Amino acid sequence: MSRDWTLSTFGPKTALCVMAAEPEYGPALRARIRPLITGVGPVEAAAGVAHALALLQAEDALPDLLVSLGSAGSRTLDHARVYRVTGVSYRDMDASVLGFPKGETPYPRLPAVLPLLDGPAALPPARLATGASVVSGGAYDAVEADMVDMETFAVVRAAARFGVPVMGLRGVSDGRTDLSTLAHWTDALAEVDQALAAALDLLHDPFTPARTEFA
Repeated sequence: MSRDWTLSTFGPKTALCVMAAEPEYGPALRARIRPLITGVGPVEAAAGVAHALALLQAEDALPDLLVSLGSAGSRTLDHARVYRVTGVSYRDMDASVLGFPKGETPYPRLPAVLPLLDGPAALPPARLATGASVVSGGAYDAVEADMVDMETFAVVRAAARFGVPVMGLRGVSDGRTDLSTLAHWTDALAEVDQALAAALDLLHDPFTPARTEFA
């Protein structure tokens, strides 16, 4: 992975912005940040974030926080609107056959929902569920969250190993209708780009990130 990302500054805080894929990184965001683009899915996200933070740790330059941003799917939330993520679950985790609650990671014992650093109060809150599949149509019936993505839970877990809190900002790109072609996702990304850029502008107001409580 080439190091074509840089840390961003929001007020007095430094941040590593993290995104999954180039199509989400539109002109409005390009004018503001140079994010780490990990690739799609929890494995790529965890590997990419851990690698980047290890490099920064070796330089004694860990950021104050990570900002996980990009698109999300939702059957109920407003199209193209950005939401601040209050908590994230791992919808693929199911060890219930062994007696553990569905969604809870058994070893290490992690709760089903992990808290995130709160985002700007001007943005509405939402619960997020991460998994390795694209959710569409009736698959939303099994999701106990307001919106879905494929990276944030993994980003939170990787960052926790370095003691860095994570803020989640997600713009809704799809979900009201079934997905059947790539364009059903990409057609909305120009609007999401503008909305995410406006959300990042809110981070220049003073805020104090709280450290994560799990490792």
